Amino acid sequence: MSLIFNLCSIWESLIRPKLVKSQKKNGSLVLDAPWFQIIFCARMRVFVKTYGCQMNFHDSELMLGILAAQGHTPVEDERDAEVILLNTCAVREKAEQKVYSELGRLRRLKGDRILGICGCVAEKEKHRILERMPFVDVVLGPGHIEEIGEAVDRASQGQKSLLLGFNGTKVLQRGVPRAVRSNPYSAFITIMEGCNNFCTYCIVPYTRGKERSRPPDEIVAEAEELAKRGVKEITLLGQNVNSYGMGLPEPISFSTLLKRVSGIEGIERVRFVTSHPKDCSEELMEAMASSPKIMPYLHLPAQSGSDRVLERMGRRYTAAHYLELIDGFRRAVPHMAFSSDFIVGFPGETQEDFEATLELIKKVGYHGVFAFRYSVREGTEAAKWEDDVPKEVKSERLTELFATQDPITERISESYLNQRVEVLFDRLHSEGVLEGRTPTNKIVRVKGDEEKLGEILPVKIKKTSMYILEGEIETEVSH
Repeated sequence: MSLIFNLCSIWESLIRPKLVKSQKKNGSLVLDAPWFQIIFCARMRVFVKTYGCQMNFHDSELMLGILAAQGHTPVEDERDAEVILLNTCAVREKAEQKVYSELGRLRRLKGDRILGICGCVAEKEKHRILERMPFVDVVLGPGHIEEIGEAVDRASQGQKSLLLGFNGTKVLQRGVPRAVRSNPYSAFITIMEGCNNFCTYCIVPYTRGKERSRPPDEIVAEAEELAKRGVKEITLLGQNVNSYGMGLPEPISFSTLLKRVSGIEGIERVRFVTSHPKDCSEELMEAMASSPKIMPYLHLPAQSGSDRVLERMGRRYTAAHYLELIDGFRRAVPHMAFSSDFIVGFPGETQEDFEATLELIKKVGYHGVFAFRYSVREGTEAAKWEDDVPKEVKSERLTELFATQDPITERISESYLNQRVEVLFDRLHSEGVLEGRTPTNKIVRVKGDEEKLGEILPVKIKKTSMYILEGEIETEVSH
């Protein structure tokens, strides 16, 4: 057995690091573990808890895929795990506080378990995590996902890992990743990472780095592989998908990529997030109108309806321009559904500014919005300014914003009553109840057999609530 353990040690300390370096250069992920390591070396059960956005969710799928390829086993209960990883979000102060609160709880559970902090809080807090929580074994930023296997293996040998920063390249190369997909019919594909906009309130450029786009052939190959495995819906991910392709050796527009992916046989639906209003173009409107596979749903964060606040935020558009974009998309795709993000209580926001936001919400008629009280993010430009809107005023404005939006959402949901909609059923809500989404991203639940999962079926809506539609499957025919 000593020979086997020596082989494992040589693999971990000498061979794997060189292969990883070579593979990063060539655009692939960490190699599967060799046979002797899978059979004889310590393989562990891994639990990942994810906070935040869809990209974080997909990063967790990628990390689990890398670890599974090395022989580790994903589990759904932290109590069954020997490795616990928190994939974190730092966009808002509350999300960051949740992570530290969770670490305090996990400290009592840890024992001999390996504990890792991954994602944006890791990148933001850096060495401070180990200073504040010395029982943490791995601190790994978003730019080092491919090294999670090495970090876990080092931790199993009693060595801590602090893997942060970005490699400075403008191209994000991943090959066709090994992700542990949680949904066999709907999948995420990362097309780019990072952001160059540096909005004054936003931590993302500091935690995700500058924009890096994946080569289009990689993305298409990943989508084709997913289609072969039965995936029907693809969601393309990026902090700002509209600026996709700018750093590639042969620049390509996001609209062109969107058309390529929508043309893949077997892929029936294509979605994308997130778009920045300043980079939306007529070309994107035309692309969305050109294919029935591109879903008529657009998440377009406005953040504010006040030009004065938008300027201080560094958003580089006006409320009027934003409304022109909404009108343009509606002309191109008449039944387009919109959602948005808003921040209330940004430094210097007056009641007049806030009322301009409410007016924008009324004019657009969003299907839904995500809204939050402004919180200071250390390292951003706005963090240098006085946080001068009192907390109670922020709370009042947030309540009023939802009081304005909720009736709009409810009216839109009611408009689906007795309508026939096409629904991709991709999950079980509960025993005997299927759940899926309309092209406009409305959640629909029906009674049905599990065998119908993965099918696109016509549903007549019989009951509505603000966020959920209920109905009956009309026929057995799928698309």
